[in-house]
Amino acid sequence: MAGAPNVLFIVFDDTGFGQFGCYGSPIETPNLDVLAAGGLLYSNMHTTALCSPSRSCIITGRNHHANGMAAITELATGYPGYNGQIPFENGFLSEMLLQHGYNTYMVGKWHLMPSEQESAAGPYDRWPLGRGFERFYGFLGGDTSQWYPDLVYDNHQVEPPATPQEGYHLTEDLVERAMSFIADAKQVAPDKPFFLNLCPGATHAPHHVPKEWANRYRGRFDDGWDAYRKQTFARQKQLGVVPADARLSPRDPDVPTWESLSPEARRLAARMMEVYAGFLSHTDHHIGRLVDFLKETGEFDNTLIMVVSDNGASAEGGATGTTNEVQFFNNAPETLEESITQIDELGGPTTFNHYPWGWTWAGNTPFRRWKRETYRGGVSDPFLVHWPAGIKARGEIRDQFAHIIDMVPTVLDVLGIEAPTTIRGVTQSPLHGVSFAHTFDDAAAASRHRTQYYEMLGHRAIDHDGWRAVCPWPGPSFAEAERPFGTPITMADLDDLDAHHWELYHVDEDIAETRNLAQEHRGKLIEMIALWYVEAGKYNVMPIDGSVLQRIMTERPQITENRTSYTFRSGT
Repeated sequence: MAGAPNVLFIVFDDTGFGQFGCYGSPIETPNLDVLAAGGLLYSNMHTTALCSPSRSCIITGRNHHANGMAAITELATGYPGYNGQIPFENGFLSEMLLQHGYNTYMVGKWHLMPSEQESAAGPYDRWPLGRGFERFYGFLGGDTSQWYPDLVYDNHQVEPPATPQEGYHLTEDLVERAMSFIADAKQVAPDKPFFLNLCPGATHAPHHVPKEWANRYRGRFDDGWDAYRKQTFARQKQLGVVPADARLSPRDPDVPTWESLSPEARRLAARMMEVYAGFLSHTDHHIGRLVDFLKETGEFDNTLIMVVSDNGASAEGGATGTTNEVQFFNNAPETLEESITQIDELGGPTTFNHYPWGWTWAGNTPFRRWKRETYRGGVSDPFLVHWPAGIKARGEIRDQFAHIIDMVPTVLDVLGIEAPTTIRGVTQSPLHGVSFAHTFDDAAAASRHRTQYYEMLGHRAIDHDGWRAVCPWPGPSFAEAERPFGTPITMADLDDLDAHHWELYHVDEDIAETRNLAQEHRGKLIEMIALWYVEAGKYNVMPIDGSVLQRIMTERPQITENRTSYTFRSGT
């Protein structure tokens, strides 16, 4: 394939629609902004609302339940759409491009296989090297310390090459490794294209960053999340990221007003956001280093770059934020007094910090809600495309509806490659996404992706031709829910939900879901609910499962029998 472009996916983690600078945020992301100015910014890209499910869509072009990824792999159960094992008939883009002479590299977060398969005992067929990637450097789970990461190199665990005291940070290490993989091959075969899937841990918790990066934002968030949201929304209108007549979604019932917080609570929350902003800017800086490397090697102009986040901003810091995210997952939040004692350590090696819900809500401006939920705050994310050699348009916005399952079909489209019918002897399933390459140089082109379902932990939605129906579970907010998050759904619940709790929005005219039209357009709502069930039947969504704790506690097949003793050998 003479002249074939390189392909670079950069997948952010837990980064909201209103957090890149080019999407109106006050957080500085100059290198991403340059990619937007030299390429295309999409304002209507959608994800699944959670990391493993979204990442499976990005790499296969198929919907997450069809990938067995209804939720993160740690919540796998025995149902086909929920078992956490991406079937081999759903080939990865890496496997597809490997057949066409590409070098393939996976760098950063994987989180695409059952947890019990992550040890040195394997099996290795669902590790990156088993799914079409020739080289891997990163971590296998959902998150890791940026200072002391759990690193895997190809198929074996390794120690970080340096310590935090020596200046080590995971993001820098990942970018260094990505550049070395590319350089290794290009110096031998300079015309051989590469596919790099770069997935930094940013900006998932822990929000770890050198203190000087956080200190750049000292005092910048003292006005609070209400002010952030108002100012970001105004900038989004100025930039054209949202329509001039758009309405900002209303205050979230789970988020207190900034003024209602005590001075100490405001001081802690502001510092947590300073650390987060520093983390994002630090990541942008190292992406800039990768871009500079591509320019120096003459590869930049003919590299198709797609930048996306896997879901909206995360609410896993709880209402008040936390210095240790594990406290949130164990429903054991620390007190404000305890948190304040560590305020100067936030972002450092002794914390595993995450900001409070207020910043989550603000980070998804102008949308409502957040990660794990299928309102637009959970599923509408930043998306940039940059390819100077293949796209004439520069600095333009595209508002066509798209979903991350469209990324693989788009890459194949621009490469002139048909999706393979077999990979390593396994007959392949059809792709579920559609190409949006026709929008690259035609801002007025209609979207070819007309219908998209969503289901995440019982929270459901569907988009169809500019309309959007949402059925929240266990309620529109935690404050309004009659049951706690993670409550299992019974058949009686399901009947009640379908009869009374679906909401309807005309998102072509109301992007932020501010006017529920379920009563005025009952016929349209019934049509949308029926369409959701049609799509659910196609893609292994049933049975709908709203449980969380029960799924975590479910016993899963293990590599070995339970043991009470282990023998550790040197060098292992």
